Amino acid sequence: MANIKSAIKRNKQNEKRRIRNRVFRGRARTFVAKARETIQEGNQDLSVEAIKQAISTLDKAAEKGVLHKNNAARRKSRLMKQLGELK
Repeated sequence: MANIKSAIKRNKQNEKRRIRNRVFRGRARTFVAKARETIQEGNQDLSVEAIKQAISTLDKAAEKGVLHKNNAARRKSRLMKQLGELK
């Protein structure tokens, strides 16, 4: 545990941010997994809707700084590629 006042504050801030970031990161992972699952099932209509949700959550995570924008872009690109292969 930190002894210096500024280090104690920094630890508190980091913990708050970690918890806040987990929400966005976990949500993005969940929606991406659901999208991949619907693509594997082969249902095109459900896949399109699932991918829209996944893209939205990835964009929000990137906007908040939880994910790097290129990381989000890469994940979206891979989802769209998989959807293209389904069609």
